[in-house]
Amino acid sequence: MQPFEEIQKRLRPELDRMNEIIRQTLSTPNELMNQIVSQYLTVKGKQIRPVLVILSASFFGRVTEDTLYAGASLEMLHNASLIHDDVVDETSLRRGNPTINSEWGNHLAVLVGDFFVSNALAAGIRTGHLGIISALSDLGKELSLGEVDQICNVRDHNFDEESYINMIRKKTASLFMNCVRMGGETAGATPEQTAPIVEFAEHLGLCFQIRDDIFDYFDDARIGKPTGNDLREGKVTLPLLYALANASDRRQAEEYKKLISRGNLSNEEIENLVEFAKANGGIEYAYDYMLRRRDKAITLLEQYPPSEWRDSFRDLFDFIIERDR
Repeated sequence: MQPFEEIQKRLRPELDRMNEIIRQTLSTPNELMNQIVSQYLTVKGKQIRPVLVILSASFFGRVTEDTLYAGASLEMLHNASLIHDDVVDETSLRRGNPTINSEWGNHLAVLVGDFFVSNALAAGIRTGHLGIISALSDLGKELSLGEVDQICNVRDHNFDEESYINMIRKKTASLFMNCVRMGGETAGATPEQTAPIVEFAEHLGLCFQIRDDIFDYFDDARIGKPTGNDLREGKVTLPLLYALANASDRRQAEEYKKLISRGNLSNEEIENLVEFAKANGGIEYAYDYMLRRRDKAITLLEQYPPSEWRDSFRDLFDFIIERDR
């Protein structure tokens, strides 16, 4: 059994209760909304974010009902962002299944996303923790700004690593950071006590997104999106950014920058860019970047006493880097 599956198995009762909270919170007298939401909730991801909330509460004390409502609120907010992203990106498949916008149209998809946001706030309020409500509010802003940053990077043709890292810090890592922060708060931990694990979660979130971006350079039906899909949307991620900045053939790199800036890439052009990234060490660099982040994260983790929960955080980081989907 994989380390993450072991963690999921250990936390199964808490995750099941949290998913029941999500179902109850999203229940409504409107049959159409119930149909769409029920169909959407049938296909779950790995639920890494609520796992982080529950792990953090266990790490600092114990899991309470407030912990589960906090996990539910973050999972609903995360799903709201995915639903809205699918509308913006005109995505037709997610996890190999039709998106809400492709099946029901953009109008309903936006409304369902808004419904998830409102219920995420309602679940946060249910905890009675002002810090959790404040974190949800701040997180909503960070996720939105991360998406806007991504749009700006595409529009302005930013090809620098720093802009990319800042964008995924807002878009992805901020959610991971708030997961452990909120889990710790429900267990009674102080901000000083949670500070190292929050920084650990920042490294974890960055690596999660980078690993996700690497998938785009390989053809695997299990991932649920075609190779080069990010490039089709004008998104240039770490492997290609590295290749563009460090390729020995500078003339070719500049030509590819112009090609990306032009947009509307053909399948052949996308394939050429993918191969260019691979041939110029982009994949290796991205993996090396994640390993360096992991080393920093483990150092932060070692500031806490040994425990099974500390081991779980370490195992989770290894899983994030090594996962195949």
